Amino acid sequence: MDAIRVTVRRGAVVEAVHRVHVRATDGTSYGDDVYCFLRSSLKPIQAIPFAEAYEDLDTDELAIACASHQAEPAQLEAVRKVLARAGVDADELENGYQVGRPDGKLGHNCSGKHAGMLAACVANGWSLHSYCDPDHPLQRRIAELTGGGEIAIDGCGVPTFAMPLAQMSQLFLTTPQRNRAAMIARPELIGGSGADDTDLMRAKPGWWAKRGAEGLFCVAGDGIAWTFKVEDGANRALRPAIAHVLGVDEFAEVPVRSSTDEVVGAITLAP
Repeated sequence: MDAIRVTVRRGAVVEAVHRVHVRATDGTSYGDDVYCFLRSSLKPIQAIPFAEAYEDLDTDELAIACASHQAEPAQLEAVRKVLARAGVDADELENGYQVGRPDGKLGHNCSGKHAGMLAACVANGWSLHSYCDPDHPLQRRIAELTGGGEIAIDGCGVPTFAMPLAQMSQLFLTTPQRNRAAMIARPELIGGSGADDTDLMRAKPGWWAKRGAEGLFCVAGDGIAWTFKVEDGANRALRPAIAHVLGVDEFAEVPVRSSTDEVVGAITLAP
């Protein structure tokens, strides 16, 4: 099938059109099998060395290692808990800073992943610095888990991998039971208020999902995984496409609001 078309309408006028490509492990396909980077949708796999290193992780610790959080209080507390387990402080995080976020490096949306990486290094006796280096034992282990692929550096400084959407879906479906169970149990930690992945996991109990940058979204449930990719990288087009493919009715229309919170348009599937 052709790529899914999503329109952005203000009043009666269409201001933008986005194309969304999809590949699923059951053969469902829309558009092209786009080759791109996994970005933050890789986090449930990047958290595997952390899970392998500790048998007694609480669900909040493992969930926050899979998260792209919004620096909400419960999320920051979960990151602190992982750092305490590792016996390190936030200064050791190599994720840098994000403008407008609280608590320095701790407030970065990838700090949970980085805290889990530090804890994995401590448990394995690996050097803490630079754990982001592609040649570090931690990153080599993650590369093994992904099956390799073209490497670039993600926004938070760690390696990310490029592959076709169909391969991403296959990889996402291999998320270990412990990791997926933690995500399912604590969806509010994975994204946060209003986040696409958090809201989808609440709409589809028992499924797990992870959004990524540049309009990427991976979700799995009932033995099937889907990867969505907005061609121009606009995340705002994801919800109507997800609604169309997965039948999540509450995602079908996204309101366009003014700065006074007035609804002035909508993002929907193209007629």
